[in-house]
Amino acid sequence: MKNSGTKLWDFGSIPMIEPEYLGSILAAASDIALVVTLKGKVLSVLVNDNDRSLGNLSHWEQRKIHDFLTTESIPKLEAVFAQFASGQNVLHPVELNHRDNAIWQFPVSYSIHRLGDADTLLMLGRDLSSTAETQQQLVKAQLAIERGYEERRDFDARYRMLLATMQEPVVFVSAIDGRIKDINAAAINLFGQNTNDLEGSVFSQLFKNRRRGEFQDALLAISSKDQNSDMTVEDVKLGRRFKIKASLFRASGERLLICRLISENDTSLKDDITTQNLLSLYNLGTDGIVFTSANGFIEAANEGFLDLINTANPGDIKGRSLSEFLARGQIDLAVMLENVTRSGQVRVYATKLQNAVGSKLGVEVSVVRLPSDARETMAFVIRDTNRFEENPAPAITSEDFSQSNVAELVGSSTLREIVGETTDMIEKICIETAIELTQNNRAAAAEMLGLSRQSLYVKLRKFDLLAKDRPF
Repeated sequence: MKNSGTKLWDFGSIPMIEPEYLGSILAAASDIALVVTLKGKVLSVLVNDNDRSLGNLSHWEQRKIHDFLTTESIPKLEAVFAQFASGQNVLHPVELNHRDNAIWQFPVSYSIHRLGDADTLLMLGRDLSSTAETQQQLVKAQLAIERGYEERRDFDARYRMLLATMQEPVVFVSAIDGRIKDINAAAINLFGQNTNDLEGSVFSQLFKNRRRGEFQDALLAISSKDQNSDMTVEDVKLGRRFKIKASLFRASGERLLICRLISENDTSLKDDITTQNLLSLYNLGTDGIVFTSANGFIEAANEGFLDLINTANPGDIKGRSLSEFLARGQIDLAVMLENVTRSGQVRVYATKLQNAVGSKLGVEVSVVRLPSDARETMAFVIRDTNRFEENPAPAITSEDFSQSNVAELVGSSTLREIVGETTDMIEKICIETAIELTQNNRAAAAEMLGLSRQSLYVKLRKFDLLAKDRPF
């Protein structure tokens, strides 16, 4: 299509439009019509009578149109004025956002035309408020849909996590056809099959002498009774007996049964006050509790241990060796593991913990080997001893010693000899203890005592302890 159209629009082919009708035609052809100068002064404003949303805009006349434009729209209009000033025409529509006394805004799409006077422009505008409102509604609807999807993903993640961590076997069964809709890991392990084989299969086929229809009716009957109702079944493979508790619910228009399987011989599923108390102690206790593998790699640790090493996230230490947090490193860990492997427990082992920045903290460690059919687990209980050092025990007075023992020494030796003999006795006891704890490992014993290997060798010879030592 050409801009000039047919010959009907040529000059002289149609009668001239009378001035009194021109305004009505312009107002009817657009929602808003403006006559402005290239400097932006509004000479005239015409508003379509059928569009009452714009209100009365007569106060725009003789004022600059810039006063009624939002900040981002002013540069767009200036660019259009510059094109017309250079003799060019603007054929594309220009979208501008109007504001009136900073109270309300409305977008308008203008087609801008040059009038006979080179300094005057006619702006014919279409109100885009309804379009913008529709777009906003679409955006809101899209955001609502996204939020719905996000909430659904969130619920699905929680549901999957709940199923994965539940120790009790749980199966979701369709109330219509009796097929398995979903099943948790505990139930999969119970039946000894993979997920793909179980999902979609008939639930009654997993049990002996259970017909599909009768079994389904029995589950529905249980679900309609109180929570203590159950039915006893026997699995096909191993002949184990279970109690099934069923509850009926509706999801997405489908009726489902959630079936809990409880082994008649499994007491671990029953509520155990001792277990609950131990769990509370693990979570709330101030002493550090750490579970490791047989070679000392951390599997779990409570908040008490995290406080001792000044670490916020349990994931930062899981899988790492406990020796990384001991002052003497692998020597401390090896001594404790060797002793707990030999005797089953270590009552008290004094050492120091160190955190990531190298700060050290005096602690006492107790270790127990936990019996397990699957794999060996070590439990460490770690207590802060700094508070005891800050409040030392009262000094032992002379009354605490046996006067008869003291009397045996006094008179037979000088005071210096008595003190030297006592010191040697304590030193010998410490060395013997270190040698015993480290299973005659000289390097480990020297490290524990804060001595070099050469100094330890000298003292072993001094106290005639070399015979107790074995070469490595």
